[in-house]
Parts: sequence; structure tokens; C-alpha cells
Amino acid sequence: MFRSLLLSCAMAVIPMTAISAAPSLAGFDDAVHHWQNRHGSDYARYASDDVTAIADNILLLQHDNGGWIENRDPARILSADEKAAALAEKPSPDFSFDNRNIYTQVAYLMAAYEQTGRKDYRESALKGLDLILNQQMTACGGWPHTVPAKQSYHPKLTIADEVTSGNLNLLRQIKGNAYPFKSVDETRRSRSSDSVARGEACLLKLQVRQQGQLTGWAGQYDPVSLAPSGGRSFELPAIVSQETVEVLRYLMTIPDPSPEVIASIEGSVAWLKRSQIDGVRLETFTLPEPVKYDYHTATTDRRLVADPSAPPLWARFYNLNDNSVVLANRDGKRVASYADIHPERRSGYSWYGEWPATTINVDYPRWKAKR
Repeated sequence: MFRSLLLSCAMAVIPMTAISAAPSLAGFDDAVHHWQNRHGSDYARYASDDVTAIADNILLLQHDNGGWIENRDPARILSADEKAAALAEKPSPDFSFDNRNIYTQVAYLMAAYEQTGRKDYRESALKGLDLILNQQMTACGGWPHTVPAKQSYHPKLTIADEVTSGNLNLLRQIKGNAYPFKSVDETRRSRSSDSVARGEACLLKLQVRQQGQLTGWAGQYDPVSLAPSGGRSFELPAIVSQETVEVLRYLMTIPDPSPEVIASIEGSVAWLKRSQIDGVRLETFTLPEPVKYDYHTATTDRRLVADPSAPPLWARFYNLNDNSVVLANRDGKRVASYADIHPERRSGYSWYGEWPATTINVDYPRWKAKR
């Protein structure tokens, strides 16, 4: 599915090869995907190297509090009416870290400032950075999904969609004085360093244990008790293989990792290896005609097929205690098999995938070789 395609660029907030190169829009891929899923892709967009037009869009869409609404395409050419609506929306208190939001805009604007010298880009980026720093939770250094909360999972400490690891990656670049963050003042750089320390300690604290063994991470946690929690109605409390991969990718980029970080990585990779499903293939087949749902139009469905030659497969969710596969429908009720999932959720959600394969076979051996 689409999110698995993002993993290759997930930890590079705004990859840059040279100051003269246009900032990459790769960090916005998830947002653009969600926008087009709801509104279609038949609209005009700025060229990817039109840095000023895209950065101006990002400035326009920023709220007065420094945040942004999720799932907007920063390269979409807005009409006069849409620009007026964006201006009217600026006082709104709403913002979200969902789907790799806010830290991506901050990084893009800082790169745009370095390229153009436009001080308003830097000021906007620093306003977003301040929001990130101020929203880090006190009980454990993660971040909420969405503010103010409109759904039950919005105020929870969120690992899903790189909410916490994505913010930490940005702050670690700032801490290290990396491009394009060299103009960040020392006060914010110091705050970023402290935030990274608290956030990394939080990730280690949140790692789930089964019978004393380290495993992976849940998608959300209660911000006070820090107990693993559910997300949307069909996302029950569980260890999430895909989110675990994202945390691992972050941890494996920590320079000079502590013994605790090393143990965390080793334990998590071992859990992923234990949790792989062999002899089963996820098959996608075409429907006789498209089916329109609230959030997507399905042209295909999926099923699990026995196949001894199939590569390893992973479930998205595993039970916190016995590591069994967790599946559920929108009514929040757990079901026994993939066939029991409603077709809307089978076609519109990734319950199985190969997310850990690259981590296990490429990223982990490379990290291990450096120890």
C-alpha cells in the first residue's frame, strides 16, 4: 500500500543534495495522497522547482498559532476564493501532526529561506518549530495526533504516521546544526536538543514487553498512564508492525547509540522476525465494478491465499499479550479472520504487508555492521 512506499524517504524530512537544488516535496507525499484520495488529482499544480510559489502556499495555509491542517497539497494552485478562505482560516486553533505534517512544512520553509533569502519563510518556519517544541508532552516526550481534539485518539501520544519519530528527526537535525537549519538561534537549538533527549527516552519507555521480552510499539498511548491505546474504531490496542518499523528506522540513525538503544533495536528486530507469517500471500483482485465508499472508491478487493513460495508477510496489528493477529471492523469488534473484515476496510486499509522486510534484510544488517 501507499504508506509502505514512503518508508524509503520517511526519515529524510527534506532531502537536499545542494543548496542550489529545490527542496524536495517527498515529505508531503502522504498529505498529497490523502488529498487526492478525497478530491481527485485533476487539478493544476506548481512545478516542483517553483520554490517561491510552493513556499508562499505553505505560508498562506499556516495558522496564526504556527500549525497547519493535515492532508493539503502544498503545490496545488489555489483559486482566488481558496486563497481568501485560507486567509479566513488563519485564526483557527486547529492543527495536526498526522500524516507527517508540520515538521515537513518547517523543513521546507527553512530550505526555501536558504535558497531565496526570504525572511518571512524563516519566521514562519520558526513559528512552526516553536509549536512543535511547545506541544511535546510532559509525562513522556511524544506528541499528540491533533489539537484541539475532535476524536478520541487525537489527544493520545501518537507513534503512528511518524508523529513522534518525525518530530524527533527534525529536532535532531536542528540539534546537529544540519542544513537547512544553520540559522536557527542557539536558544531554539538548545531546546531542540533537550526535546530529542526526552523523546528518545520516551520511545524506549513505550516499547511493549511480552513475558519480559522487548517487542515493538503501539500506534498510540494514553498520555498519562502511557498504556498502549487504540486509534480509530477499527484500530484496537496492539503492537503495530508498521509503526515499529518507523521507530526502528529512527533509532538506527542515532549516532553512538547507548546500550539501552541497542537493546531496544535488537529486541524489536527479533520480535519482527518472530512475528512474520510464512506460506501466505496477499492477493489483490479486480471487482466487477467500482464500489463507492465514504473515503474511497474501491476497484479491487484482497484475500489471503496459501502459497508456500510466498515471501514473509506481516500483520499490521498483534495482540499485546499473546502476539496473535488483531483484526477488527469499524464497529470496533475484533474478528477472527481476514475474510471477516468488511470489504470497505479490506480495500481501504492495509491489514497485512511486507513493511519490515527492508528493515530486517537491509537496514538492520547495515546498522549491525557499524557496531
